[in-house]
Amino acid sequence: MSRQQSPLWRPSPARIKKSRLYEFMQQLNRRYQLELTDYQSLHAWSLQDSAAFWSQMWDFTGVKGEKGEQWVLNAASARHAVWFPEARLNFAENLLHHGTTREDQDALLFQVEGQNPRRLSWAELTEQVAAIRTGLEQCGVRPGDVVAGYLPNLPETMVAMLATAALGAIWTSTSPDFGTDSVIERFGQTRPRVLFSADGYRYNGKLHDSSDKARTIVAAIDSIEHWVQIPYVGSHRLTPEDQVQHWPQWLARYAGQPLCFTPMPFNAPLYVLYSSGTTGQPKCIIHSAGGTLLNHLKEHQLHCDIHPGDRVFYFTTCGWMMWNWLASALASGATLLLYEGSPFYPDGKVLWQWAETTSMTLFGTSAKYLETMEKRQIHPRDHHYLGSLRTLCSTGSALAPELFDFVYRRIKSNLQLASIAGGTDICGCFVLGNPISPVYRGECQGIGLGLDVRVFDEQGQPLIEQQGELVCCNSFPNRPLGFWGDDGHRYDAAYWQTYPGCWHHGDLVARTTHGGMVFYGRSDTVLNPGGVRIGTAEIYRQVSRFEQVVDAVVVGQHWRNDERVLLFVKLAEGEELDGALQAAICRRIRSQCSPRHVPAKIIAVADIPRTKSGKTVELAVRNVVEGKPVKNIGALANPEALALFRNLPELDE
Repeated sequence: MSRQQSPLWRPSPARIKKSRLYEFMQQLNRRYQLELTDYQSLHAWSLQDSAAFWSQMWDFTGVKGEKGEQWVLNAASARHAVWFPEARLNFAENLLHHGTTREDQDALLFQVEGQNPRRLSWAELTEQVAAIRTGLEQCGVRPGDVVAGYLPNLPETMVAMLATAALGAIWTSTSPDFGTDSVIERFGQTRPRVLFSADGYRYNGKLHDSSDKARTIVAAIDSIEHWVQIPYVGSHRLTPEDQVQHWPQWLARYAGQPLCFTPMPFNAPLYVLYSSGTTGQPKCIIHSAGGTLLNHLKEHQLHCDIHPGDRVFYFTTCGWMMWNWLASALASGATLLLYEGSPFYPDGKVLWQWAETTSMTLFGTSAKYLETMEKRQIHPRDHHYLGSLRTLCSTGSALAPELFDFVYRRIKSNLQLASIAGGTDICGCFVLGNPISPVYRGECQGIGLGLDVRVFDEQGQPLIEQQGELVCCNSFPNRPLGFWGDDGHRYDAAYWQTYPGCWHHGDLVARTTHGGMVFYGRSDTVLNPGGVRIGTAEIYRQVSRFEQVVDAVVVGQHWRNDERVLLFVKLAEGEELDGALQAAICRRIRSQCSPRHVPAKIIAVADIPRTKSGKTVELAVRNVVEGKPVKNIGALANPEALALFRNLPELDE
C-alpha cells in the first residue's frame, strides 16, 4: 500500500543516542559482535535469537530474581513454549526496588477533579504496601489466592495491588462505574477471598456512592471472606452489620511491619483481566508475573523510552488493562501520575494543565479523546508549557491520519507520537512506537521487539501491503496462561484455531512500506457488502471529519441475500440529519474510500453505546439491529443506548 514518504517527526541524533533503545542496541553489539544500526535490524535479530533477546531484556532492565539457566522450553511452539521455567521473582519487588535509593522522591502523584493533589513518596508507598500485605496475610491470603478491587484509580488501588503481588496472590479489578451484575459475573468466576472497594467516586462534577453496590457484590459472592473499604468521597452509608473493615485501620494496625516479598515462579499467575463481555460471558484472562513484568519493561524502556525519574501518565480506569500497564512503569523508576475523574471537567484543558504542572514526560490516552479535543478546538500548545513531554501514546482504536496532524500542529511538534495496539488478551502490545525511528502519518511505527507479527489472508497466506488478519507466529513470554476455569478449549478457540500454530488477534491490518502498521478495525466486525471486505475504521475516519457528527457506529445488516452498510450518527446539539448532510457524508466516503464503503442508510440516534474503556460495540449494535439478544450489557458505559437501535422503521426499508 502506498503511503506518503515524508515523516511528520524524526528524532534528532542526540535524542536517539540518549534513548534506552540505542543503549540496548550498543550492549548487544558489544556482547554478540553484531552491527545493529536501526530498529529494523534490531527487530530482525530479536526474532532470529528470541531466547537471547528476552534473556538480554532481563539483564538490561535489571530484573530482580533468579533467572535460571534455561530461558525457554519447547521454543519452536508458539502455543506451548514455556519461558524461564527455572526463574523465580516477585512482581511487587521489581516495581518497588527503586524506592531503596529514592525514598523521599515521588512515587505517585494523584489528582482528582476539583480536589487538591496528593503525593506518595517511594518510602510512603513501600510502608503502605507493607501494612496492607500484612493485613492480607492476617486474613489468611496465601500465594495463588485471588484479591479483588472494585475501585477508582486511587493511590490506594495501586497499594492494594502491590500488596497482593508481594504476597504472591492474584489481583483482579474493575472500576466502580461497572454495574453490580457485571462485577458479579466477573468476580463470581474468579472467587476472590478479599474485596477492596471505595465508598464512591467522582466524575464530571458529581459524587457517586458505591457502598450499596459493594454490599450487593459481597452478598452475592460467597467466596469473599473480608471486605475492606477505602474512604474517598466521605459517604457513610455502611453500618456495623455490613462487617466491613476500614483501610485507615489496617494502615494504623499494621504500621511499621517489614515488607517481605514471596518469590514466585516466572509463570505464576499475577493478574486476571476480563474481556468486555458484550457478546457473551466475559473471558477471565490469566497473566503471569514474569511475562507481564518482562514485557512491560520492554515496552516502557525500549519502545516508550521511559527513564528513571520520568513522569508517566495514562488516562485509564482500573477496569482497563492500561491501568496494569501504567503500574509497571514503577519498575523503570518512573513516577506514576494518576488522574481520577472526567478528562473534560471542568473544561478540556484539565489534563494538559496536569501535564504542565507535573512536568509529564509521557501522556497516554485514546484516539477518541484526541478526536474530541480536535472537534472542541482544544489546542494545548496555545495554553500550556509542555517542554518535558517527549512521548504521546494513543490506543483503544485506530488513530486517524488527521489526528496525527492535529497532535503535531496543536499539541507539540517535537514529540514521539506512538499509536499502540494490542489489548487485554496479552496485557500489552503487538504494535508500538520506538524513539529512534520516524513517525509517518496514519501509521503505527512498527511491530514490537521479539514478536513475529505478520499479515495473513483468510487462507493463512502472508500478505504484503494488503489488508489482512494480524497474527503472531512465534512465542512470547506475556502470552496469557489461559482462561480461568477453562480446560484449554475456550482459550484455543479464541486465539489458536483459525491459523493453527499462530496467534490470531482479530484485527484487520496492513503493513506499510516503512515497516509500520495501519489498522482498519476488528476483523469480526468487518463489513462484507457484495462479498468485498471493508474495515469499519475507514468509514469512521471520514465521518469524524464532520463537525455536525459527535459520534458514530457502523455495522452490517443482512439484507436480501446480501449485506448492506448501516451508519448510525449522534449529532451535535442543534444539528439535523437532513438530505444535504447525508449527501455530503456519502460523497466524502465515496471519494476518499470507495463506492462499496458508502452506507445504504444513515440514521440519527441520540447516543452511541460504548464500553467503559471507550470502545464502540459494533457487534452488540448489529445483534440489536438483527433482533438477536445482547448479553452482559452491564459492561457498557451507557447500556440504555442499545435500546435506541431496536425497531427503527428505517431498518425495514
